[in-house]
Amino acid sequence: MRLAYDPSHYRDNTNLKDTIDAVARLGYEYVEFSPRKDFIWFYEYPKVDKQLIKDLKRYCLDAGVKISSVLPVQQWSSPIEDERQAAVRNWKRCIEITSELGVDLMNSEFAGDKSRPVESEAAFVKSMEELMPLFEKEGIKLNLQSHPNDFIELNTEAIRMIRALDKDWIKLVYSVAHAFFYDDGVGDVEKHLEEAGDLLAHVLIADTLNHKAAFGLRYIVNPPNANVTIHQHLNPGEGEVNFEALYRKLREMKFDGILTNSVFAYPDKPEWSNEVTLKSIREGLKIKEGLNI
Repeated sequence: MRLAYDPSHYRDNTNLKDTIDAVARLGYEYVEFSPRKDFIWFYEYPKVDKQLIKDLKRYCLDAGVKISSVLPVQQWSSPIEDERQAAVRNWKRCIEITSELGVDLMNSEFAGDKSRPVESEAAFVKSMEELMPLFEKEGIKLNLQSHPNDFIELNTEAIRMIRALDKDWIKLVYSVAHAFFYDDGVGDVEKHLEEAGDLLAHVLIADTLNHKAAFGLRYIVNPPNANVTIHQHLNPGEGEVNFEALYRKLREMKFDGILTNSVFAYPDKPEWSNEVTLKSIREGLKIKEGLNI
């Protein structure tokens, strides 16, 4: 198993070199390279040239950090064709960058329009038909997650869509912070992992509250019918996810993929947040202190 860190806590006010150094200082050998304005940002064309790629490779080498995966988020499932085409162009460049970095894995979200699921699915399949040959040419694998407000939110539907693509290099990302969206408020993490089975390749660790609780009044939004989607990425133990069950199931499955600290809530105190989350992971998965994974 590879334990990685998503450095979103550092993306706004920390330059690229200092971000990589922070990942090493926090005790990680792997970084999940998530969106940041000075590299690959949400829905935008990557702001990257050859020199920046060389710089990032040098920063990683100097810090002893490896990139476990590159995470672009693009509207490749948009029912609006111009938007979809732009996303595919952006994806092609992201794949090129990942290849030049010497990384063989990318992970992303389904995206699309929740209110237009059939059209979004058609757009996603069309985009994948264009991009799969490039993934295969570059030897890059892909892990996908359903995300709140995507055209796919349910765990079962994400698994079905991945199986429909029928590529052994396309697997599932399971985000623990989305557990209550994966089954419409139940949050049965053990069932989710069982459903995933052999497709489970990547787990994102963070806690959240059940947005369906308290008769739907856990979060009060005004006006009540506003089209919003709310969740959190908290330290384990701060929300309502059953982490005891989650860790037990991962141990039973002998999970051997990537496990990422995906807590985003504390950019003002990232070191403390990491201590809490890393302790939860090590104790929950019975990883000996100091073991480099």
